Amino acid sequence: MTGRMADTVAVVVGAGQTPGSTIGNGRATSLLLAREGARVLAVDRDLASAEDTCAMITGEGGEAVALQADVTSEDDCRSIPAAALERWGQLDVLVNNVGIGTGDGPATRIEADAWDRILDVNLKGTWLTCKHVLPVMCDQGSGSIVNISSIAAVCSADIVAYKTSKAGVNALTHALVLGAAKHGIRVNAVMPGLIDTPMAIEGIAASTGLDRDELRARRSAQVPLGRQMGTAWDVAHAVLFLASDEAGFVSGAILPVDGGQSSRIG
Repeated sequence: MTGRMADTVAVVVGAGQTPGSTIGNGRATSLLLAREGARVLAVDRDLASAEDTCAMITGEGGEAVALQADVTSEDDCRSIPAAALERWGQLDVLVNNVGIGTGDGPATRIEADAWDRILDVNLKGTWLTCKHVLPVMCDQGSGSIVNISSIAAVCSADIVAYKTSKAGVNALTHALVLGAAKHGIRVNAVMPGLIDTPMAIEGIAASTGLDRDELRARRSAQVPLGRQMGTAWDVAHAVLFLASDEAGFVSGAILPVDGGQSSRIG
């Protein structure tokens, strides 16, 4: 590691993960930022999972603290920057890595409660964390926000609530850019494609009854680049770039990390 994030404090919202045999985007991002020198506030609704992420970081010699928060609660989102400031006195990076899709489907089949829950978590939650972190970054005169979207935002998908919520994350990212730039803050997003994470594999396998190996093979077959799904480390490296000074002149970017899959929209 080269210390690209030395002397920074990074908040990763969604730093825990669904149990599974692979690593999730939030955990991989937390580990990579810590390896590059960031002190990490690992935020998750599941405190035990966030603490597992912190244990991995501290086991490698890094510094991390877990915080339990539900992004659908404004009070919880208000507590996130407060915890970073109380512990370290600064907040340099916010990574919004929260997303659910339970109960989703085509527009004529999804229930209203599922629609509301998905939009509340994926879009409203991202807005709420930005709402309460931005004033801290404005006071500092610097900061980087990286929102995790999805190529579902731009590709054909029959998961209407998830697609709509992630398209909203892209729009929210764009909406924040100019106002944030006045204060030296950059706002970007990453759009993962088909990634081999526990949330994707375990969740889809449970809902469809597909064998996990068969599911992985089907998903990989859809990826143009090498016919192979990406991993959470691919997403984490994209986040690291956008969070670091290497992307110091980059704001408003919506970066696909998808093996070329989203090029099919052209």
